[in-house]
Amino acid sequence: MQLSVIMDSLPYLFQASIATVCYTLGGIIVGAALAILVCAARFSRSPILQRLARAHVSVFRGIPLLVLLMLIFYLLPLIGIFVPASVSAVLALGLCTSGYLAEMLRGALLAIPAGQTEVAEALGMTGVDVWRRILLPQAMRGCLPQVIGEFIALMKASSLISVIGISELTRVSMNIAATTFRPLEAYIGAGIFYLAINLCLAGCGNLAERRLGRGVPA
Repeated sequence: MQLSVIMDSLPYLFQASIATVCYTLGGIIVGAALAILVCAARFSRSPILQRLARAHVSVFRGIPLLVLLMLIFYLLPLIGIFVPASVSAVLALGLCTSGYLAEMLRGALLAIPAGQTEVAEALGMTGVDVWRRILLPQAMRGCLPQVIGEFIALMKASSLISVIGISELTRVSMNIAATTFRPLEAYIGAGIFYLAINLCLAGCGNLAERRLGRGVPA
């Protein structure tokens, strides 16, 4: 093994790791927003919204990320919707994780006593306020460990977006392996960056858990 290949590759892998983090964060933001909407629909009084929410969870938990990514990237242009590869990647990551996040959030919400919502409504709070000020903060605290685990899984799964030409960590390490003929060193370098990113993510999750557990404002 030639350590010099790893050292020479570090600048390129570092840039690629930033792209990986950005795409994953984009997917997390899209997925979290969708998950909240899906979860709200699941708890609504409308049977139609409940069915749509259940369908969303079933579909996007049942389709593998790679298939979802290819469908978005190749299907949308066929119906006249042209989106860049970067948008397809973020959308696929977001949709894929939204089903899992919605179910985690739903489980945490079910653990909150129904009396809290009834008291809040009796005090005149609107439905949006009940969700924003009472339900979501408690639910996020309850499901935070599972959510962090899902974010880490999404970070690792983001390597699949390389198949549509996104220059993220896996794609760049493949290019380095092809140009240097040293695949072992290239993938060791990529593994180091993936590990560092996920350790940082897990550390942020642990910090958030401690702060929320103590009720200390962030």
